[in-house]
Amino acid sequence: MADTASPGAALPDNLVEVGRVVSAHGVRGWLKIQPYSPQADALQGAPVWWFKAPDPALGTGASSRPEGMNIRTCRRQGGQFLVAQVDGIADRDAAELLRGYTVWVPRAAFPSTGEDEYYWVDLIGCDFHGVGDDGPRLLGRVDQVLDNGAHAVLQVALGAPDADGVFRPQTDARGRPRHVLVPFVAAHVQHVDLQARRIDSDWPADF
Repeated sequence: MADTASPGAALPDNLVEVGRVVSAHGVRGWLKIQPYSPQADALQGAPVWWFKAPDPALGTGASSRPEGMNIRTCRRQGGQFLVAQVDGIADRDAAELLRGYTVWVPRAAFPSTGEDEYYWVDLIGCDFHGVGDDGPRLLGRVDQVLDNGAHAVLQVALGAPDADGVFRPQTDARGRPRHVLVPFVAAHVQHVDLQARRIDSDWPADF
């Protein structure tokens, strides 16, 4: 990853959404950021952030293409937020224009994980296998990871790929996708294969 961004720079591969701008901070153009991860390691360690306008802003002429901006300084603020000073944002009015923008960094900016540690973003999209009467069975696909304060929880959309390989979720009577919530703990999750995009568990298929 490049250490600086320039206007019109090529988008990095594998950009990951990691937070959003909630407001300006102070009068000198600082941004207040809500990271999606409590650790926020990827944000704090990346010298360039990519900002993408929310859909409502696109009608005002904002670009749907993320724009890379160099980060001068980033620090914790109040436990759950970050505040950052960004090149080219010099006053509060300029900072307020970025309110609601999402913040992205390349996957390569994420620090390495330890053994049996995973970034939530890597778990999303994995096929989730449980146990049926005849052995392992595909139950669905992870579409979100939640935090209950004690551990992560996998939100699994029930369903399976069709003949063309397109995942088709099960739906309820109102047409809403059906989900199960599975604690992401060793007692239930036996194996994670990120390369194969597969999670194996002991979760019962008829739960």
